[in-house]
Amino acid sequence: MGVSTSSPGKGISLVTVDFPPVNALPVAGWSALADAVRAAGRDPRVRCVVLGAEGRGFNAGVDIKEIQTGGRSALLGANRGCAEAFAAVYECEVPVVAAVHGFCLGGGVGLAGNADAIVAAEDAVFGLPELDRGALGAATHLSRLVPQHLMRALYYTSRTVGAAELHRYGSVWRVVRHDRLRAAALELAGEIAAKDGELIRLAKAAINGIDPVDVRRSYRFEQGFTFEAGLSGAGDRVRGAFGNERPPGRRQAPGKEKEGV
Repeated sequence: MGVSTSSPGKGISLVTVDFPPVNALPVAGWSALADAVRAAGRDPRVRCVVLGAEGRGFNAGVDIKEIQTGGRSALLGANRGCAEAFAAVYECEVPVVAAVHGFCLGGGVGLAGNADAIVAAEDAVFGLPELDRGALGAATHLSRLVPQHLMRALYYTSRTVGAAELHRYGSVWRVVRHDRLRAAALELAGEIAAKDGELIRLAKAAINGIDPVDVRRSYRFEQGFTFEAGLSGAGDRVRGAFGNERPPGRRQAPGKEKEGV
């Protein structure tokens, strides 16, 4: 359990998250993930990082129960931890490929949205249930995956969108069977890792430099409203009902329920 790093191929570092039962990360988990991704990117032998997960889904966001019991200090820790983990993916010195299966919610969208490429299993669903969790944030990252008006509708309703639709938008590179996910992600990573190591790092820096949105600053702006909701009591009021709603990934956008993703 936790965050582990392995080397499944030449020039590839695989960072795997495993926090049963649903990969809802505690504060320490977000920090460990940030450290692992940054360390992989600094390794001169690495030319591509694959970010994957074990268990039922890619990521279910923060550990709400930790925030419920830990109060403001836990909320601040989650804010900082998420910001650092998302930034670590975006600022990683080499490209990052996210291998997404099952639910990719809240913080999962922050990670995948900041990745350089996404390979998804057919069962993958993406969404921000923040308003159902007494929080705000990661609209910055969902905006990198779907058009603006769809982002807003998904955000306000806490609904999810499937991998097949994201593939049509071009934000998911490839959709594969669940049992092919790791192999497909490593295949893409291998193609990237075959490039010259110095040039691929320069390419990552150049592409980040022309990005129209400062994702770190944009996300931190959103997080200010999460803390405001905490101070006003609105966050605690909504979080108090946590556990009584549907499981992650059940409510998809209209017309997508029969796609099987």
